[in-house]
Amino acid sequence: AQCPIVERLTNSLMMHGRNNGKKLMAVRIVKHAFEIIHLLTGDNPLQVLVTAIINSGPREDSTRIGRAGTVRRQAVDVSPLRR
Repeated sequence: AQCPIVERLTNSLMMHGRNNGKKLMAVRIVKHAFEIIHLLTGDNPLQVLVTAIINSGPREDSTRIGRAGTVRRQAVDVSPLRR
């Protein structure tokens, strides 16, 4: 990904009409959230964010298996690169 992980989190907070374009507000929210995470857990907030993203990624996906004109979905594992 071109955009760093904290920057993507900040940009995702700027979605929807009333928050559109208010980047300073989004940066302030992320900074306060990181301070709260550090106070409560004592861990590095960036590491907590990375762990949360890894845990929330899909472990399984479905792919199309076509045989004799019929198509059915088959469950397959997701590679770590796509998570």
